Amino acid sequence: MSARVLVVDDEPSLRELLSIVLEGEGYEVRLAPTYREATQLLGQETFDLVICDIVLPDGNGLDLLRAHHPTLPDTHFVMITAHSTPAHMLTSLREGAVEYLSKPFDVEELKTVVAKRLDRAAPPAPAEFHQIVGVSRAMRPVLDRLRQIARSDATVLITGESGTGKELLARAIHAESPRTVRAFVPVNCGALPEGLLESELFGHVRGSFTGAVKDKRGLFDEAGGGTIFLDEVGELPHQLQVKLLRALQEKSVRPVGGTREIAVDARVISATNSDLRGLIEEGRFREDLYYRINVLHLHVPPLRERRDDIPLLVRVFVDRACKRMGLPTKEVHRDVLTVFENHAWPGNVRELENVIEQAVAMEPSALITLGSLPASLLGGAAESGAQRLGLQLPKDGLDIEAHLEAIRRELMRQALERCGGVQKDAARLLRMSYRAFRYHAEKSNLTPEE
Repeated sequence: MSARVLVVDDEPSLRELLSIVLEGEGYEVRLAPTYREATQLLGQETFDLVICDIVLPDGNGLDLLRAHHPTLPDTHFVMITAHSTPAHMLTSLREGAVEYLSKPFDVEELKTVVAKRLDRAAPPAPAEFHQIVGVSRAMRPVLDRLRQIARSDATVLITGESGTGKELLARAIHAESPRTVRAFVPVNCGALPEGLLESELFGHVRGSFTGAVKDKRGLFDEAGGGTIFLDEVGELPHQLQVKLLRALQEKSVRPVGGTREIAVDARVISATNSDLRGLIEEGRFREDLYYRINVLHLHVPPLRERRDDIPLLVRVFVDRACKRMGLPTKEVHRDVLTVFENHAWPGNVRELENVIEQAVAMEPSALITLGSLPASLLGGAAESGAQRLGLQLPKDGLDIEAHLEAIRRELMRQALERCGGVQKDAARLLRMSYRAFRYHAEKSNLTPEE
């Protein structure tokens, strides 16, 4: 039996296009131009997937999603819009949509989305999962693997650059595991001197060293039944690596100055931004310990590899910061998102969150603009956003739409030139859908030869 798809959009040409494309893929397609007709069809018939525009002549597609998704759990909703905003994306995904596409979209991309959903593939990662924000292609496999890892009790090694959120993933693994009812104990292995770190991890007995006036439980013992998180495990001194290896092998620890072993039951999750294989080759990290802590591996991509998540992260961080500071929620100007999407973010998600905290705190109005951002983000303390972008408003003004179109045409021309005239490659270079690139190329009389 063919899967059934409902297309809800007030544009007759788009309805016709989607009907032809989807029926050509073997699906049974019904069409609705309005909110009212879509509501009637959803009440009378069963659909496997709904493709719905957000802006409808007699209502809002998000309201249709809210009204029907709770009662139709087996029906996938794909939201489309020509007026894409981070708020729309976040709301759509939070309300249960499986995908969010901006018009004009690439028909091939839509076909892939529909095929994936109607093959009953696993649902995508939600927009926010235990405070981890991500819907990009780079993050979905991470969150899928996280759920699998959580069901195991094996040791885990999380790798990734500083600021990518490794501790958040460790906390999510703990929260999704059977150990969630017990403690999650974080330890920064690079923040304490060797003598103190050993005492912190394994405990000590009274009189074992100056200042040890009473017995002290170690963090391995305190994490009993729960999870201990060893952050920056690559910073562990060699002697402690030996003791950690023994603790993992024997499931017991010996307090500093103690004469007997104490049994411990704590799942170990380690994290590092170092190249442990390189440290092994340099003789600075034990290979046998590496294999003990790396039974399961999870790598977190840097923010520059998940730029599709930036609008969503910005919206979440702005809302969190406003709530924390007791401020009304603020909107974010599109120019700010453009700067964010083009920034390298060496400090990753942590750097982005810090920039947003500062912008929210310093911006008195309800709109975060380029002027709300630190000068360093815009290219130097002495440069304004306009100077950095090379913008200068002529005395008599200008036709901004024509100006922007000229900029678009020139960048598209350069992209075509760099990609040898291949439009799909040029579109990818400019982060455009192939359909949108082709539309603007024809509109601007750009041929591949140009």
